[in-house]
This record gives sequence, structure tokens and C-alpha cells, in this order.
Amino acid sequence: MEAGEEPLLLAELKPGRPHQFDWKSSCETWSVAFSPDGSWFAWSQGHCIVKLIPWPLEEQFIPKGFEAKSRSSKNDTKGRSSPKEKTLDCGQIVWGLAFSPWPSPPSRKPWARHPPQVPDVSCLILATGLNDGQIKIWEVQTGLLLLNLSGHQDVVRDLSFTPSGSLILVSASRDKTLRIWDLNKHGKQIQVLSGHLQWVYCCSISPDCSMLCSAAGEKSVFLWSMRSYTLIRKLEGHESSVVSCDFSPDSALLVTASYDTNVIMWDPYTGERLRSLHHSQLEPAMDDSDVHISSLRSVCFSPEGLYLATVADDRLLRIWALELKTPIAFAPMTNGLCCTFFPHGGVIATGTRDGHVQFWTAPRVLSSLKHLCRKALRSFLTTYQVLALPIPKKMKEFLTYRTF
Repeated sequence: MEAGEEPLLLAELKPGRPHQFDWKSSCETWSVAFSPDGSWFAWSQGHCIVKLIPWPLEEQFIPKGFEAKSRSSKNDTKGRSSPKEKTLDCGQIVWGLAFSPWPSPPSRKPWARHPPQVPDVSCLILATGLNDGQIKIWEVQTGLLLLNLSGHQDVVRDLSFTPSGSLILVSASRDKTLRIWDLNKHGKQIQVLSGHLQWVYCCSISPDCSMLCSAAGEKSVFLWSMRSYTLIRKLEGHESSVVSCDFSPDSALLVTASYDTNVIMWDPYTGERLRSLHHSQLEPAMDDSDVHISSLRSVCFSPEGLYLATVADDRLLRIWALELKTPIAFAPMTNGLCCTFFPHGGVIATGTRDGHVQFWTAPRVLSSLKHLCRKALRSFLTTYQVLALPIPKKMKEFLTYRTF
């Protein structure tokens, strides 16, 4: 997809009907995720089942002329057979999914040789957040259950691993807390973060691993330090519950999505509100049931940091360019709940209330040299550090995303 073109539906996956369950209940796809290296896709397809699907999809799912590149596709053909699709029966409704970062070679890990009672976490793993407050940790390559983490008293709604590969896992729950787990220490719970007054819907760790954002059924968003596990600040600006959040790839921006039909773009270092993206209806409602018709469900950044994708209750997937206030593309989708970009770009995956997953084309662009420089600099410089540099004001404004 070129910039400005409408997203095309590449493929749609539907669950087979399980005979032992009432099909109309618990069928939602609350979460979808790609592994960081792009070699696996995870799909909570409802009825306690998670599907682990090797990526790229098999040829029968993808139209001719489209290639979904995977960093690991060449490696799979060398010395081992291609990975197979796996079904994980979690025993409870699955709400949250998160892949760990791709691990270092096992030979370099201090825990490479384990006593039989200690699970090996030097592999790619998937965390699943369940309806009963449990978190189950699975080995992706084998589909084996490694750990069962207990502590939450209600639904685990979202999960996030630190991108650094340290195997620190953050969980967000309806029990109004976030919990920090260290999978290198057998899944030990190392911190409980309290302060939210409502269910916690979403948690996101900044790519530089310095900050954690959490969104609950409240108008404010909490920003925490991942070093001290203390509250840095509350971001206030939404007029209704915030349900989704995501950091830009360089950690310089934070976006939050709310039932108030707006996405707000923040500078997480200063707490400054940089821009609002309003989701207005394309067509008038056919009846009087237009309350919250554009309520947001999910927001995510593209891997190069130039685009956003949003899913709303008005049956639309929207794609936004970072510097524009209106969407550059729309796609019709019914009952959307979540969205995520393929880590190497070009594809967006969305999940629905019907238990379906859809894959859409996403913009493929070459980042400008100045954006690449900004992204590289902001990966290790805070806003305050940029403002202290002896450079022209216009350059500072560009580097701090004040040139919208």
C-alpha cells in the first residue's frame, strides 16, 4: 500500500465452531500480537483458545503479488523444519497477549542449563492474560506451558514485556493494579503498582524501557518509572475513559485513545499535549443510537513511527499520518476490538468481537533522512536533553515533534 491508498483486506481468519461451547458467548478476539522478529502471529480466538500461527501466512491466505517478509523465514529453512501452527488451550477466556523479545542464543545465557524443576525461559515465549487473574507463560516453538503466574484477583486485561530482553513482564488487571514479574526469577512478582480507581485496560512500556503507561476506565493516564516503579505523572486531557495507549518507536511520543472519540498525542517527558485526533462520523447515524458510535477501542504506532492505526465503534479502521490531523485512509470493519502493525511494516492485523482476525495492507514508505536522524537521536535523548542542545530553535522543534 502506498501512502494515501485505502487499506486492502489481505486475509481473514475465522475460528472453527467448538461444539462444547455456546458459540455466541466468549467468542471475542480481545488481543492479537506479532512476535518482535515477525515470525509468529498470536490470536486469542475466543473460547479459551489461542492460535499460534507461523508468519508469513500460508500461500492460500495471501493474494498474489503480496509478499509478507519475515526476518526468520530464511533461517527456518536451514537445519530445521518449518514451524507448525499451534493451539494453546488456556482453560479460561484469554484477554491479553504478549510476546517476549527474541532471545539471545541459548549458549550465551547463564541459565542455559537448568535443573529439571526450573523452566527454560531462554526461548521465545508468549504470555497470556486470563479471565481468572492467572497469567500463563508458553514456549512458542513447542507450545509447552512453562509457568503459571498467580497474584491478580480479576481479569488480566493486558500484558507488556520490556523490549530490552530482560524478561520483565507487566500485567494490567480489572483488580485496578499493575504487577511486575521477573521471568528470570521463575516468574517472581517484584512489584504491585496501585493508584487506579477503575479497571486497568492497557499497559505499554516505552521502547527505551524507561517508562510505563497505564490506562484505566478513567479520564487520566498514569505514567510510571520503569526504574523505580513510582508514579511520574498523570496525563489529563480526555473527557471519558481511556482504553488504549502506545509509545512511538523512539519513545518520544505517547498516544492514548478514549471513549471520548479522541486520540491524544503527548510528550511523555514533559506531559505536554501535542495534538488531538478526532474521530468524526463519515455518515449520519441511521437512528438515535449514535452515542459513543465513534468510541475508540485501540491505537498503535507503525514500526517506523510515521503512522497510527485506530479502531473505533463506527466500524472503521483508520490510518493517520503523524503530521496530519485527518486520516489518510479508511477501511470498513465490523465490531473491531484491537489492532497491531506487523513489526517490519506493510500489514495491520485487527481482531473483532466475532473472533475473527483480518490482515490489511498498511503504508510502505521510505523514511526521510531527517526523520531517521530524529528517531535515532530521540532513542537516547529526552525532551529536556534536546532542549539543552546548542542547536537552532527550529531544529529543536523538529526533534521534539513541535512542528505539526
